[in-house]
Amino acid sequence: MSGPGLQWYACGEDAIPGETDWLVPRERERLAGMRFTKRRTEYLLRRCAGKRAVATAYGLGEAPATLARIAMLNAPGGAPYVEIDGVRTDFDISLTDRAGHAVALLGPPGSMAAGTLGIDLEIVEPRSEGFVADFLTPPEQDWVGSERDRGAADGWDAAANLIWSAKEAALKVQRVGLRADTRSVLVTVHPLTRSDGWGELAIASTSGDRFVGWWRRDGAFVLTLATRAAGEPPSRLPGGADLAASTPVHSWLANPLAPQA
Repeated sequence: MSGPGLQWYACGEDAIPGETDWLVPRERERLAGMRFTKRRTEYLLRRCAGKRAVATAYGLGEAPATLARIAMLNAPGGAPYVEIDGVRTDFDISLTDRAGHAVALLGPPGSMAAGTLGIDLEIVEPRSEGFVADFLTPPEQDWVGSERDRGAADGWDAAANLIWSAKEAALKVQRVGLRADTRSVLVTVHPLTRSDGWGELAIASTSGDRFVGWWRRDGAFVLTLATRAAGEPPSRLPGGADLAASTPVHSWLANPLAPQA
């Protein structure tokens, strides 16, 4: 890998290759069973981000034939893992997508043994008071309200989406996802003080788990991650999209059903 610690890579739908020869047979088989354009596009987008992240981190190049050496597969519980040339790698990976963009988070070699990572991408979109009351804990609700009271134009929505995103990231680390009650995870947001754009999160679960978290706001997007291991936030891999300059898209709306072969 090009450097120690966590690394992240973002891309948009325009980075998805036009053909499917960059997918391994198991990926193409799964894709063939997807009827809805939204699901197909998100599946391809996550794999595009993950494969390009691995190829960049390991210096493999990004030609379709090279990307076809890398498989983004899923364990029975849904968590992703990576194979290169048919051999399972020993690093953890987490994938997320939202509004036509995806992010891959790579752990250092050896991290797969612990199942240590979760990442989530959201857009700053309207969130109702009912949403906040239903899915956030009372301390989190108070913090979202305080962000609105500060007077920022999107303070309520930015805060609500940040908390929601951090919960999703933490639940990925626990390998339960949204099958769990989101109020079982408690998020504390620390002010954004770093020059690299990352802010800290303290995340704890009602079961006793505690996670290190990081967050950043890039334009219309908010990105969060959770990990079991203390350390610095991830470094950005070269060649990826700049989320701060990216626009959320919902291309699937034009053709909700995928063309049938």
